[in-house]
Amino acid sequence: MKSIVVVGAQWGDEGKGKVVDYMAASFDYVARCAGGHNAGHTVIYDGHRFVLQLIPCGMLRPGRHAVIGTGVVVDPAALVAELDSLGKAGIDVNGRLHLSNRAHVIFPYHRQMEKAAEAALGEAKIGTTSRGIGPAYEDKMARSGIRICDLMEPARFREKLSRVVRDKDAICRAAFGAPLEVQGLAEQYLAYAERLRPFVTDTTSLLNEALDRNQSVLFEGAQGTMLDIDYGTYPFVTSSNATAGGACTGLGVPPTRISGVVGITKAYTTRVGSGPFPTEMPDLEAGEVRDRGKEYGAVTGRPRRCGWLDLAVLRYAVMLNGITSLVVTKLDVFDTQREIQVCVGYRRKGSPSGTGSLLRDMPPAAEDFAQITPEYRTLPGWLATTEGVRDPSLLPKAAVEYLKFISGELGVEIGMISTGPERDATIVPAETQLASWL
Repeated sequence: MKSIVVVGAQWGDEGKGKVVDYMAASFDYVARCAGGHNAGHTVIYDGHRFVLQLIPCGMLRPGRHAVIGTGVVVDPAALVAELDSLGKAGIDVNGRLHLSNRAHVIFPYHRQMEKAAEAALGEAKIGTTSRGIGPAYEDKMARSGIRICDLMEPARFREKLSRVVRDKDAICRAAFGAPLEVQGLAEQYLAYAERLRPFVTDTTSLLNEALDRNQSVLFEGAQGTMLDIDYGTYPFVTSSNATAGGACTGLGVPPTRISGVVGITKAYTTRVGSGPFPTEMPDLEAGEVRDRGKEYGAVTGRPRRCGWLDLAVLRYAVMLNGITSLVVTKLDVFDTQREIQVCVGYRRKGSPSGTGSLLRDMPPAAEDFAQITPEYRTLPGWLATTEGVRDPSLLPKAAVEYLKFISGELGVEIGMISTGPERDATIVPAETQLASWL
């Protein structure tokens, strides 16, 4: 039985889309467990570029099933648009896409309230995508959310929506001085319901029964470890559990059925929005990495902040997720780098340099990061092309040493190396644990 969780080991945007798409060839089901349509998973093959926001990347593999789990918050408008886009590309989702009847629904008032709340924060804003993800999760935890199963029952849906809109309108008027925009909302969403009805099912039973039949499941996370609502750089985080445990709660599959965890990291580090970023590069260096790595949001187009690889973050991710195999993406971005800095840990400002002064634990509060400084090790660059390399023996020696350094510091194998955005610009060394899973 294969049931592998794929998680981001940094602040998201690590290239999970390509990795999941590559691995999906070896699995029967690909299941998304958390997040919303703020996740842009980019896959490139046969000259086509796909950006999937809600539908798991496995949909691009013929014969594979794609599951949108209970832990995902679903914007029906975004999902219908994604279905239309795949249809135009000739990808048939019928009988292969499964949407949880327990997933919570995002409505336009969630977006309206999030934008107003972000604007009210001024310079202290979180830097969200303003797509209503957070407010939908707030309603879920407040037990006032509307779920897909409600959307499938028109009378029940109208009654619940009327009650929620009344309460939300009162909040909007009091807090932001503006009423909700809800004209024609019920009819619009009931139309979406009919479009989505063929895909709605109990995905928890679906996945557990698949595992009972010894079919394989690839669990696809969203965002990254450092954006986890509990373990990330709070409050500059997402609204769900982006760590491996989210696969269990978001899909209803017990932890005893998980075979392994694969973590994804770039050869460097990026993050989007506000919040701590200890290894952030100065503007000039960041600009070069950003341009070479095309570091702009697949969904929002926002430029990403860029920094050196942070092994303190990766150690934390390995511990939290139980990562046993690591995928390194965008190695080719460093092809022109003469020297590469790697953060080996943090120390408190003012303390003497040296490994003995490195902190053992990740700072719990965003404010605590102002009191630490990263400690770097300088490694030589390779000044040679790795772009598109598919044979590990063709990698420059310095690139191999860079990967070995990462693996040795973390005590985790490098199971896959991505050398470009295309599906086949990938190296999977035959002797790795990941190779045996594939």
